[in-house]
Amino acid sequence: MDKEEVAMIGFQIVAYSGEARSKYIEAIRNLKEGGSKEKTLQLISEGDEKLTKAHNTQTELLSREADGEEIELGFIFVHGQDHLMTTVLLKDMLDFIMDIYK
Repeated sequence: MDKEEVAMIGFQIVAYSGEARSKYIEAIRNLKEGGSKEKTLQLISEGDEKLTKAHNTQTELLSREADGEEIELGFIFVHGQDHLMTTVLLKDMLDFIMDIYK
C-alpha cells in the first residue's frame, strides 16, 4: 500500500474521530448547562458510532500489515492515530464526567 492510500486512510480516521470528539464535547457541554440526560446519551451514542468507524478504519490497515502487506506510513496517518487516541481518552474521561453529574 503506497503512501497516498495510507494518507487517505489517515484522513478518514481524522474525520471520524473528529466527529466523535465534537459529539463528546457537545455532550459534556450539555451536561454542564443542565441539559437533558436523553440528549447527552444521544450525543454520546452518535460519538460512539463515529469512534467505532475510526477504530474499524485503523484496524483494517493494521490487519493488512499483519497479513504481510507493505504499508508506507506518512505523517497524515500518524496525525490520524493521534486524533484517534485523544478521542478515545476523551471518551474515557466522559465516562467519569457522567458519573460526577449523576
